Amino acid sequence: MSNQGNHEAGSQGISADEIALYDRQIRLWGVQAQEKLRSANILLVTCKALANEIAKNLVLAGIGSLTIVDHEPVTEMDLGAQFFVSQDMVGQNRAEAAAPQIRAMNPRVQLHIDTNNIRTKEPEFFEAFDITIATDLDFVTFTNINAACRIANRRFYAAGLHGFYGFVFADLISHDFVIEREKSNVPSQGQETPTRSIVSIATKRENDKVIELVTKREMYSPLLLANSSPLPEEFTRIARKKRQVTPLLSCLRALWEYQRTSHGKLPSFSRSELEAFTLIVNERHRELQLDISTIDSAFLRSFLENLGCELSPVAAFLGGSLAQDVINVLSVREQPLQNLLLFDGEKNIAPIYPLHPIFPPQIEHMVSGEHRTTDLPVLNSIPSNGVGR
Repeated sequence: MSNQGNHEAGSQGISADEIALYDRQIRLWGVQAQEKLRSANILLVTCKALANEIAKNLVLAGIGSLTIVDHEPVTEMDLGAQFFVSQDMVGQNRAEAAAPQIRAMNPRVQLHIDTNNIRTKEPEFFEAFDITIATDLDFVTFTNINAACRIANRRFYAAGLHGFYGFVFADLISHDFVIEREKSNVPSQGQETPTRSIVSIATKRENDKVIELVTKREMYSPLLLANSSPLPEEFTRIARKKRQVTPLLSCLRALWEYQRTSHGKLPSFSRSELEAFTLIVNERHRELQLDISTIDSAFLRSFLENLGCELSPVAAFLGGSLAQDVINVLSVREQPLQNLLLFDGEKNIAPIYPLHPIFPPQIEHMVSGEHRTTDLPVLNSIPSNGVGR
């Protein structure tokens, strides 16, 4: 680290031993970014495998404070993919059991454990946190927390893990970030996408190059609106791209709708619940203007078999992706997630869909009579050795 870097660190209040501890990160994103991380107060809800990965990455990065809320006890199922708990902790509160190992990873991070049910928290509770990350909850709880964060003007992430499948959703409300690039002769567009605009452009000279510091602004939608929003035209205008849209999107929407009407429970393998879930998938697939041929009984069966299951590699990917996005957002660098990332571990794909209530000029006429369970194969049974049961 140069003398200039040490002087800058001192002015920001970062000590010499912190510089040594975070040296590699500071070289990547600078002292100012590290200082922003150092002052960040993060809330993490539900301490399962996905949250383990998120906590690990954020604590090692050097955030200021992490509060974990989880009222559930450690169970035998938690031992499969969660690396902060062990057999002798079964029956203890899940967050309290994980706390000693999380603290040991970076004692400089203030760690707070809350063993109350997140559903009992008043909206004012979320005002104290710069970012709330809610994991592995039902859809109604996700949207309630998202609404509370919006009222408090606080950033929100939702994430979930279902075996080989998972998602990360971001609602940053309005987020400004800076991109550095070499100055181009092509004029910049003020409005780059329906949600992203250029706020300002400054320049600096590095050696013989002129570098632009472009401040961009991304506008976001809450989960409740994103969940009922159409796909952008870029995904539906061309037949080839439309066929490439993962059916995981329809299944996830169907799962959230099922949970909304069943008090948060996952569908079982009974014939009536499988038929109900299949019908919802069919409806959501058509609402997205996707071809019914792109989803079949094999994918539906695989999705249902994975519900409620935790797999370490998938948790690692999703947790790492979410934590890196949080770091980018706090440091006001790089393009943030906009706004739904889906992960299919069987196909090893992770598409991102920007879902907002911005409808294309041409919307396919939807006829209620077209929503039939016969359009998709009805799943009458699931093998007893399903992944998630």
